[in-house]
Order: sequence, then structure tokens, then C-alpha cells
Amino acid sequence: LGGGFAGYGIYPEYKDFYAFHMFFDSRAARKGCEAFLKERFEIVQSEIIPTRKTPLITDEPIIWRYFVAPLKSLLTSMQLDEKEYVVRTVMKINTEMPGAYVFSSGKNMGTFKAVGYPEDIGIFYKLDEYEGYSWTAHGRYPTNTPGWWGGAHPFALLDSSVVHNGEISSYDANRRCIEMFGYKCTLLTDTEVITYMIDYLVRRQGLTLEEMASVIAAPFWSTIERKDPETRARLKYLRNAFSSFLITGPFSILLGFKGGIMALNDRLKLRSMVVGEKDDMVYIASEESAIRIIQPSLDKIWAPAGGEPV
Repeated sequence: LGGGFAGYGIYPEYKDFYAFHMFFDSRAARKGCEAFLKERFEIVQSEIIPTRKTPLITDEPIIWRYFVAPLKSLLTSMQLDEKEYVVRTVMKINTEMPGAYVFSSGKNMGTFKAVGYPEDIGIFYKLDEYEGYSWTAHGRYPTNTPGWWGGAHPFALLDSSVVHNGEISSYDANRRCIEMFGYKCTLLTDTEVITYMIDYLVRRQGLTLEEMASVIAAPFWSTIERKDPETRARLKYLRNAFSSFLITGPFSILLGFKGGIMALNDRLKLRSMVVGEKDDMVYIASEESAIRIIQPSLDKIWAPAGGEPV
């Protein structure tokens, strides 16, 4: 089993710095990676992520976090903006530094994941001591990929975090496509590729979240033909321009981002997903029963249509 959480608004004292959450297989891997980070960033804080020992979470790696700011001189010389600089750093560490994995790299947010049941992972990471305005959570029973710490959900890059229920039958085509743009899939699960495709479409291509949803869960051509002319032209463009980003297979995903959250089903709605509301709170889960455990009295609950972003 594997699972985890992503929280937003949890590091207000370091809100202007990127928070690198990292796993290391050994002290040597940590020292080597830290030396690399010092060459590229100002490290304002370096510390072990606090954990609470429990017999239900075992074989943990070295779990560390760094709060960093990119060195301006390197940004200028490499002609990169901050976010692209951070993404390239994450890819370099995850592909070229054995025993070192960046599993969170956003500002004022962080992911906490492990092998175990989510309720035990929350205890392990002392999540009762954190406060945030938005949280995503996931419990995973891997069926065709390894269960390991780095392969647990959420998957995060910069301020985006993704949890996913389902299976991507188009994974290999999606992976080969996204790796042409400098991303590297190294964490041994199909969900990782969703995170990178969303980053590419939204951050690098400038699509809105609704447009991104119309790419990865694209409506069928027959559906597009029934739209009004302006909408039809826009959807045709997105399908043609980003055809290799279409995700096929059953999935429902939650996308956490700075200031909000988005939910999306595959276009055939082959995985369940429900949304509930109570006052100013929104709850999204695979099953209604999970929401009602937390909030038994809801003002509204509904199941979004396939391919309909919420």
C-alpha cells in the first residue's frame, strides 16, 4: 500500500521560498545532493522533516526538506525564469543522482507520502501539527507498478500536486511525448506523467485549467461537432495541437494548485468521483461515503460528468 497528502498554505514563514521535500537512500546521497543544491540555490533552511515513529510505517528513507531561493546570477546566465530553473533542477536530481529523489518543490506547500495506510502516514508525519487551506489525500493499492515510497501519491512539481485513481492505458505514448520537452519519468508509476503534462500545458503553454482539461480528457469528435462554431474551433485546435497529451483509460484526478483545486474524470467516466459542498467548504472523493465520514450533513452533492472539470 502507499499513500500521502499534499497541503497548501502550510509554510507561511517560508512562503517566498521553494520547499524541496526529499528522500535519500543514504547519508552519502544526501551530502552529494546538498552540495549540488548549494551551487544552484541559496539554502535558507535545511532540516529533517519531523516524523513520529510508529511500527506501522517501516523502512523509511532519510526524509529531508530544504527551503531555497534560486541564485539570481545563474538565472541570468542560463536565461531561465525561476520556475523553469526549479523544474530542471528536479529533473536533474531525479535522473542523475542515485539515491536522491525530490518529491515536492512548490512554494508554501508540501507533500508527505510513504508506504502504508494514509491514516498511519498522517500520524507518522505529524500532520496534526500543520495547518493549511487545502489538502489532497490518497490511499493506493498498486496493481501493476511497484509499491515504494517515491511511487506513492501525491505527485508534485512546483505548486501542482496530483492524486489519481485509475489506470492510464496511453502511458507509454504520453511518456514519450512529454520526455521530448525535457521531463523525465523516473518514479515508476503512470500518475507521474499526468503531473508533468499538466505543468507543460498550463505553465509552459499558457493554457487555462479548462483548456488543459479539454486536452487530457478531450471530448469526442462527434461531441465537438455539436458545439457552437467558436467552441468547436477552439476544441478542434486543442485536440490537433496537443493530440499526444490525450489520456486514455479510466481515471479520476485531483489537481491541487496555489489558491485552488480541480477535479477531473476521464471522458467516459469509467472511474467514480463525487463533489460535495457545505457552507464554504468543498469535498471531492471517489465515493460519497468517504465525504460523509468527514461531513455527514451536506448542502449539495453531485457526480460531475465525464471530462467535466470542477
